[in-house]
Amino acid sequence: MRIIVGIAGASGAIYGIRLLEYLKAMPDVQTHLVLTKTAKINIRVETDWSVKGVEALADVVYNNKDLGAPIASGSFRTDGMIVAACAMKTLSGIANSYADDLLVRAADVMLKERRKLVLMPRETPIHGGHCELMRKVFDLGAIVAPPMPAMYIRPQSVDDLVDHSVGRVLDLFDLHTPDMQRWQGLAGAAARP
Repeated sequence: MRIIVGIAGASGAIYGIRLLEYLKAMPDVQTHLVLTKTAKINIRVETDWSVKGVEALADVVYNNKDLGAPIASGSFRTDGMIVAACAMKTLSGIANSYADDLLVRAADVMLKERRKLVLMPRETPIHGGHCELMRKVFDLGAIVAPPMPAMYIRPQSVDDLVDHSVGRVLDLFDLHTPDMQRWQGLAGAAARP
């Protein structure tokens, strides 16, 4: 399996990093990574990771300015793409086919080739324009999967919340994380006294 991972400039670079960590542990998955300029800033500001360390998690890394990269063409076979986290600027570029960088062009290729494109927009609060953009990419065939916390897992840390959101996105590709907590119904839910 070959998956493109894009990390855009929205707060939440950890979602893309954790996604790459999980995918690296899956021997049958090859990852192709694109980082925007602001994603690189967020990696340094929001995490203890270096940009080089994040890039080392991927099998192939592209410069976001390289519109001649293999992932810019539909003839390059992939199983889909995930943008985690997805900035509203990136979402707007995808929604409007404004492919002036590689990340947006690769996402546009996913849509035109009818391949799976999962976007994890990370912004709050949102206004009507954001809602319109999300509706537009949905109508074009993308899956909009904002990282929403699942409280039924009784998270003990931010990592628990990140892992669950990333696990839900990987489920969309039939890739499963072994330690993801899943809803088991009320009978399986831990009750408080």
